[in-house]
Amino acid sequence: MKRKNVIIALRRDLPFSGRKFRTLQGTLLWVILLAIAGCGGGSKTGTTSGGGLPPGPIKHIVFIFKENRTFDNYFGTFPGANGATSGPISNGTTVPLGHTPDKTPYIIGHTWIDAHTAMNLQGQNYLMNQFDLVFNGNVNGYMLPMTQLQQADIPNYWSYAKNYVLADNMFSSLAGPSFPNHLYSVGAQAGGATNNPSGNVWGCDAPAGTTVSVMDNQGNVTFQFPCFDFQTLADSLQNANISWRYYAPPSGVLGSMWNALDAVQHIRMGSLWQTNVPPDTQFASDAQSGDLPAVSWLVTTWNQSEHPPASSCAGENWTVQQINAIMQGPDWPSTAIFLTWDDFGGFYDHVPPAMVDRFGLGPRVPLIVISPFAKHAYISHTQYEFSSLIAFTETMYHLPTLSRRDSTVKDLTDSFDFSQQPLLPLILNQRSCP
Repeated sequence: MKRKNVIIALRRDLPFSGRKFRTLQGTLLWVILLAIAGCGGGSKTGTTSGGGLPPGPIKHIVFIFKENRTFDNYFGTFPGANGATSGPISNGTTVPLGHTPDKTPYIIGHTWIDAHTAMNLQGQNYLMNQFDLVFNGNVNGYMLPMTQLQQADIPNYWSYAKNYVLADNMFSSLAGPSFPNHLYSVGAQAGGATNNPSGNVWGCDAPAGTTVSVMDNQGNVTFQFPCFDFQTLADSLQNANISWRYYAPPSGVLGSMWNALDAVQHIRMGSLWQTNVPPDTQFASDAQSGDLPAVSWLVTTWNQSEHPPASSCAGENWTVQQINAIMQGPDWPSTAIFLTWDDFGGFYDHVPPAMVDRFGLGPRVPLIVISPFAKHAYISHTQYEFSSLIAFTETMYHLPTLSRRDSTVKDLTDSFDFSQQPLLPLILNQRSCP
């Protein structure tokens, strides 16, 4: 029977539809292709529950999270992308976007209130015209939110975008800052949190008296200790005997607050914290030696995060070092890298986000998809958010969904072509920073 007829027969006889069928269909197609080619084999570090079939050509998924940039701030002038070089402000005028310095002079507001002030909901539409009203949005006439970087400022990020996939319709999951958005990257929810916790230590490690604003489904807001206990993608992977690690700065290092699993009680207080949460400095050596787990999250320290006022150049150099390590290691041929930024950071973006629930979406953020099987030189216009990263992993590894978010989002498979000639690694040089 020809391969096409096999798939048609399978679809006719199996009681699946939608994403579940497409996942099963894709897995069976890979198996048929492997059989035709006379080859086989499994993933070194990741298998499905019960020692089942490997997830096609992707056996390693890496999520790299940087800080506080919008799409227009980094890629507003990228050819062919939906970018902007000017934008409206609160007095009704339109201003050209100036140049963002490598190290900004200060932080600009990006709280829940700042995000909603900037987006300016009128009726059912966000006008995206009050970014100058966020905290430090207009300092003696200087409007840092209304600035952007150019290709010369972040040339390596542009090189990745030109050679792999740049998504220009990727949004932060929540209209607010880092803490809740990082939680979406592991749980497809934030436990109702809408802001960063008070104080400099977040999650279950926070000192007594630390609180975070939490909104319920009716819109009521309370202030709670920032330690939650919902199920995460890490739990799904663990239950399916699929390897994972969350690489992050250790406690006491500035940047450890971006470790989302620190805010998940059963992980932070359980044995997995000791076995599956190594320091971020270990990632590059694991990648170069071929010791990547099936799924990795990676966050880093403040100075390398690109969080204003930290240097965007230094942050790009760190990212290049991590990606070079993957590309120079043995796991590159079977890896998918998702490089994204966690929230808007107060910077302007011109695309109004969809209102999928009372928490978000928030403003657009950059997303670059890097893989031998990422579409070449492709700009994806599909709407994504952080739950899309979870959905991609669930699709690849046949895992259950966690919330309404990851069960309804696009799962990023449309940014891949698993039948193409695999793309070569792109080894880049780090730069001298201003």
